[in-house]
Amino acid sequence: MSTQPSDSAEPGAAPAAVSTYAGVENTPTVPGSEPDAAKHAEEEPKVVNPTEPQPTAPVDNEPKPAAAPAQEADSPADIKDSVSTTAGELSPLAQLWKAAEGHAHFEIWGVPLSDPERHIPTQIIFQKFLNANEGQVEKAKDQLLKTLDWRQKTQPQQLLRKMFSKAKFDGLGYVTTYTAGDEPAVDEPEQKEVFTWNLYGSVKSLDETFGNLQEFVEWRVALMELGLMEINIGGAIKPITADYDPYKMTQVHDYKGISFLRQTDVAKAASKECIKVLGDNYPELLKEKFFLNIPAIMGFFYGLMKMFVSKKTLNKFHPMSSGTNLAKEFVNTKVDGLGDKLPAEYGGKGADLKTLGKAPIVT
Repeated sequence: MSTQPSDSAEPGAAPAAVSTYAGVENTPTVPGSEPDAAKHAEEEPKVVNPTEPQPTAPVDNEPKPAAAPAQEADSPADIKDSVSTTAGELSPLAQLWKAAEGHAHFEIWGVPLSDPERHIPTQIIFQKFLNANEGQVEKAKDQLLKTLDWRQKTQPQQLLRKMFSKAKFDGLGYVTTYTAGDEPAVDEPEQKEVFTWNLYGSVKSLDETFGNLQEFVEWRVALMELGLMEINIGGAIKPITADYDPYKMTQVHDYKGISFLRQTDVAKAASKECIKVLGDNYPELLKEKFFLNIPAIMGFFYGLMKMFVSKKTLNKFHPMSSGTNLAKEFVNTKVDGLGDKLPAEYGGKGADLKTLGKAPIVT
């Protein structure tokens, strides 16, 4: 299974060793990486050679052997079927649908799965699994089925209604959405930018917040599901390809106040588990990732990373020593004035995260 970055680089994890992960995006414990999807070329149907010419008959009235009938061209009604059954083989999307049809769980990211030829939200999800695995159908199918297994067992949608400990998780993460106008066009998904914010400087006690591994991972998954609700793949009417996919989110990890020299074992374990869970079950959802308020010394580790990951992958994440410079990063976007919409502490003029953002329920 291919790997790629997601909302990883979790609890106070600094850029350390590179370890790609397949899903939301594969990253080291901090900056994530995301292999870009390779375009999948379908096998062309074989051309049937014309019948061999028959030898000329002698000069008598002896009957000549009948020529083989010419191959009939596909009728318009058969063209759609030929897309799915070239040389008897289903298309990549159809193969994923066939595999998913046999599973007891029929939902991913809040979307009830259906035939991708007729249901664009399912097409988007399946194509993301293909893109995450560079178009390799068997690997995509394996990841898809394992994600269905995991969702059946974990029930992530129910975590949106779970009450988490306020003492442990209050102020730790938010989701914000910025749009080009009050009601962006549904057929222009680029007119909406979704951010997930992870504020590790808000952690009061590393051992308390990360000590219960399952509880922390559930909280982190709930934050991811909130982000997906904002992206709203279920309402999408524009399909994606290997090269075009606007249904992604920007991730911001703020390490203000975190000492990278005192990471505890429980924080490291939580980081490792989040990277795995999110990577396996949330492929191709990262647009860009920003690591804010990173100590200058961490630039050394970032330099080392250039030796291990591609330039295209490296361009997706950005370590920054000061969070106030974040607003300047958003120039090429269809959401006009996006930088100004961010909170003041990140260089914008917008409301703070606690006022504007959504978060898992705490009590």
